[in-house]
Amino acid sequence: MTLPSPTRPATSARAVSPLTRPTRLAPGARVAVVAPSGPVPDERLSAGLDILRGWDLDPVVAPHTLDRHPGFDYLAGTDADRAADFQAAWCDPSVSAVLCARGGYGVQRMVDLLDWDAIRAAGPKVFVGFSDITALHEAFASRAGLVTLHGPMAAGVDFIKNTRAQEHLRATLFAPESVRTITAAEGSTALVPGRARGVVLGGCLCLLAAELGHPHARPSARGALLCLEDVGEETYRLDRYLTQLLRAGWLDGVAGILLGSWAQCESYESVRALLVDRLGGLGVPMVEEFGFGHEEGALTIPFGVTAELDAEAGTLTLDEPALV
Repeated sequence: MTLPSPTRPATSARAVSPLTRPTRLAPGARVAVVAPSGPVPDERLSAGLDILRGWDLDPVVAPHTLDRHPGFDYLAGTDADRAADFQAAWCDPSVSAVLCARGGYGVQRMVDLLDWDAIRAAGPKVFVGFSDITALHEAFASRAGLVTLHGPMAAGVDFIKNTRAQEHLRATLFAPESVRTITAAEGSTALVPGRARGVVLGGCLCLLAAELGHPHARPSARGALLCLEDVGEETYRLDRYLTQLLRAGWLDGVAGILLGSWAQCESYESVRALLVDRLGGLGVPMVEEFGFGHEEGALTIPFGVTAELDAEAGTLTLDEPALV
């Protein structure tokens, strides 16, 4: 017996458009390190800062980066303090980039405290982070129209202990034309073969689902190359997030899908079967284990640029470098 496909509301969302690219970094550039989400271990931050100094950058640490919230120890300081740090860093004319120290949880509590008029007025800057930082990637896209970098964070274990992650981020920041073609990690395979073009976007699956319904959330992934990854989730939870996006029509018209890491989730066989079950029916090119997210050697992926995905070759080729 063949069951009918579930119906969902029609969506009139327009295809995603490319965004404004910030300027690449130069030796000596001042970069701010902020903690908009979870608390940051001091020793890991120190190690990350040493790497940035080794790149001839001038990192400055926001005042509340090493704070802990007085009531909720999963937050790096109060919402107001985390927002103030971010605002001050972005609006400082001497700062060329804002780098997140780590993810965790907390961005959705502070992002609406930011003055987005002032952020837009401060002009395009480089922004780097992933995981919970997905909510800031979405905010920069919808409220500032700015290309951002889904990449390793300054105090992340995956950054301070992995040369591949360091070098790919460094190349993206200083010589973005050298990484216009991003090649998937070894072991990547096409779950659905083919090529597709679109604007790259995405991030942590649970955050994309949690953003639905917010007035400033992206209305859909129509016409996009969608990057998805997550960490520490049971398969049924991943199922719920994907089903929520499907039922909301958010995935209608997506052009292609890149799947990153599923670290600390249930067995990858279970996760892989779910991804095929929930996403395979979209009939668009889809590649697994591309090499971004919560894993060693994670690649830096620019969000907001137009690119071509070749699922069988395991390549994402940008029309233009991520940064000007």
